[in-house]
Amino acid sequence: MSLELMFNPDIQLTEIMRLRAQSLQQRGQKRQDGERLLRLSEHVYRLDFSEQALHFIRWNIRMSTPGRLNIIATSQLWTPDLTYLMTRQLLEPTGLFWKSTDDDLIQCYEADAQEFGERIAELAKVRKVMYFLFAFEDGLNPESIDCSIEFQISK
Repeated sequence: MSLELMFNPDIQLTEIMRLRAQSLQQRGQKRQDGERLLRLSEHVYRLDFSEQALHFIRWNIRMSTPGRLNIIATSQLWTPDLTYLMTRQLLEPTGLFWKSTDDDLIQCYEADAQEFGERIAELAKVRKVMYFLFAFEDGLNPESIDCSIEFQISK
């Protein structure tokens, strides 16, 4: 039995992280050593796991406009309500997907996308929610994507 999970924008967390960066800038302060501030082209998304025993099947990425989407996962050690995001809490590899102006197909680095999906399935065993940074580049924006990940439920 398969399970498709949608990546949902976490508007509140995105705003909190933007306010943190803005506050530091306004006060002329520097970020904490190793802290990862949210860039303007990045938004926080979340994935809520209804099942824990999962096997990765595929990514379902749709882009209505050309551009690049880089999906960066955060480790289970980041608790956004308690701590700032640190660079060491960003996982590798990332999922890089793009659509060219002259091609309707979504491209990706297949080996990285496969490994990334498998890593998410592993982390689902210990997490109910997982956070991601979605970096939009080359004209892509949150309104022009639809993104989900598909798993096989392991019993």
